[in-house]
Amino acid sequence: MLRAPGVLLPYRGAMQVYRVIAPVFATNCCIVMEGNGEPGSDAVIVDPGAGVADTVISVVGQRQWNVQAVLATHGHVDHTWDAARLCEEFSVPFRVHAEDAYRIADPFGTLGADTDDAGSLVAQAVEQGLKALGSAREDYRAPEPLVTFTESGDDGEGNLIAGTLRIPVIHAPGHTEGASIFQAGGLVLTGDVLFAGAAGRTDLPGGDSLMMVRSLKKLKGMLDPSLGVVPGHGTTTTVQREIDTNPYLV
Repeated sequence: MLRAPGVLLPYRGAMQVYRVIAPVFATNCCIVMEGNGEPGSDAVIVDPGAGVADTVISVVGQRQWNVQAVLATHGHVDHTWDAARLCEEFSVPFRVHAEDAYRIADPFGTLGADTDDAGSLVAQAVEQGLKALGSAREDYRAPEPLVTFTESGDDGEGNLIAGTLRIPVIHAPGHTEGASIFQAGGLVLTGDVLFAGAAGRTDLPGGDSLMMVRSLKKLKGMLDPSLGVVPGHGTTTTVQREIDTNPYLV
């Protein structure tokens, strides 16, 4: 089976981020932990795409981190495939924005795999990637328990609470209805909303190009330019670099 690579990202702050790149669609799965990631630190797992579970379980065990939850920036299957296994392994809930919760039980159907041209093409590409892992669409399992959140967070101030972690969340619809962004110390995990030099597609079911424009404008005004950016796929970047060069952040 393909093994997902992992590395501690070179950003320092109140939290650290260990990135694992999924074999399918190169989804950036992130383990976010408090402080410097000492043994015993609380942690959350974000966007567990297909093929990351073995690496994540190994790294967490070696570093002795205490996983408190599995989070997703949105409900597309390339960001949630390994969630069920990780929730079971660590006995923790799966969390996604309330507006994307409907996707979790049937991620291929809500992607439009059998009813939408764009969704069908994406689903076929995902299935090809799963085949390389020895899996198929029918092997998907919905993670439990499912605990949703909204932009107000768990504390009414826009923070998700996971053990000792307080993770700011920003609702940024456009790619999906519930697409959200998480801040982790000096990094922001932007899912499929903002990429290096690009923005998320809006042609899949639940996408909205006008909402995407609004979300990107919102992020440009809210995010500290000094923050590093870990997108849902591809290379890391910075908020300042995207403000200066990304044509979607005009």
